[in-house]
Amino acid sequence: MARSLDGLVLAPVADQAPGQVGTRTRFAYHEEDGRIWADYAGGDVVRGHLVGTRDGDRLDFRYVQLKTDGSTSSGHCVSEVTETSDGRVRLAETWEWESQEGSGTSVVEEVAAA
Repeated sequence: MARSLDGLVLAPVADQAPGQVGTRTRFAYHEEDGRIWADYAGGDVVRGHLVGTRDGDRLDFRYVQLKTDGSTSSGHCVSEVTETSDGRVRLAETWEWESQEGSGTSVVEEVAAA
């Protein structure tokens, strides 16, 4: 897949644990010359940022976020870029917190145009 993430809005397909990203969180992605970054917010996240790199269909990035309770957290994520059956971008993510205990997997997909 060579499709750029630049300008895409993605959302998780399922809620994570309370205080983390969930189905109401929206990620606004940007991509340029193998670099990726995104701003995100929604649900329990007031503001979040991620920065990293893309090599083919593999993303490697770090993220930091401010939650509604005033706490902050950060972590590392590796994602595989795939495509849904209807042609939208899907990221299969493997993540781990660096500021606290915990790790897991999640899926985010391009939000369909209204």
